[in-house]
Amino acid sequence: MKTPNTVYFFATCLVDLLYPAAGLAGMQLLRRAGIDVLFPQGQTCCGQPAFNSGYRPQALGVARAQLACFPRDIPVVVPSGSCAGMLKHQWPELFAGDQDEARALALSKRTYELTEFLVDVVDLRLTDLGEPTKIAIHTSCSARREMGVADRIQSLVAQLENVEVAVQDRQAECCGFGGTFAVKQADVSGAMVQDKTDALRATGAQRVISQDCGCLVNIGGAFEKQGNGPITQHVAEFLWQRTEAIHAESL
Repeated sequence: MKTPNTVYFFATCLVDLLYPAAGLAGMQLLRRAGIDVLFPQGQTCCGQPAFNSGYRPQALGVARAQLACFPRDIPVVVPSGSCAGMLKHQWPELFAGDQDEARALALSKRTYELTEFLVDVVDLRLTDLGEPTKIAIHTSCSARREMGVADRIQSLVAQLENVEVAVQDRQAECCGFGGTFAVKQADVSGAMVQDKTDALRATGAQRVISQDCGCLVNIGGAFEKQGNGPITQHVAEFLWQRTEAIHAESL
C-alpha cells in the first residue's frame, strides 16, 4: 500500500483516560512522517467490553456510533492490538446482517494497528538520540494472535542503536489482563501477571514497552503493588521520546 496523505486516528478508551501521552506520541510519529492525522472528536469505545461479555446489541450500538466517526475511505490507525482487532476482525461478525454491514466491512479492511502501519505502510526510519538503555518488550495477545503483528514493535525498536532488548522467559505468554477476564477470573489473572512480572523483572530491564495500554495497566499496576519493577510505557511514546532531541536526553 502506498503511504496515504491522511489517516484517521482511533485513540481507544484507555489512551483517552489513562495514557493520553501515548496517543499524542502516535499522532506525532505519523505527522513527522508527513501524514495528516484526523482525530474525530466523537470517538469513544470500539464496543469490545460489551461484545466480549455477550452484550451484542449494546456493543452494536456503541460500534455504530464509532462507525459514523470515520466516514472517509482512508486508513484508521489504532494504537492498540486489542481495539484494532475488534474493528478489523470482530466488527464484521457484529454487523453481520445489519444495515451498516457494508460500511463496517469497508472500515475493517482499512484498519491498522499503529506499529503495523508504521512498519508496513510508512516504512518508518528512526534515529536514536537517547542514552544507552535496556528494555523488555511485552507483545499483547491481540497483537500476536489476532492481528498477527507481534514482530512490528521489535522491528521499530531494532532501529534504535542505543537500546538493548532483553528477552524474557515468558515472551509469548499473556499478562493476565484480557479486559473483563481480569475481573471475572481475578485469581487466575493475578497468577498470570505474577509470572509475567517475575520474568520481566529478571531481565534487569529499565523499562517495559508494549503496544497495548490494557497490558501496561495490568503489568504496571502489578509492579506498583509488588513495590518494585521497571517503568512501563507505550511503544509510541517511547519511540517519540527516543527520536526527538527535546526528550531524548532524559532517556
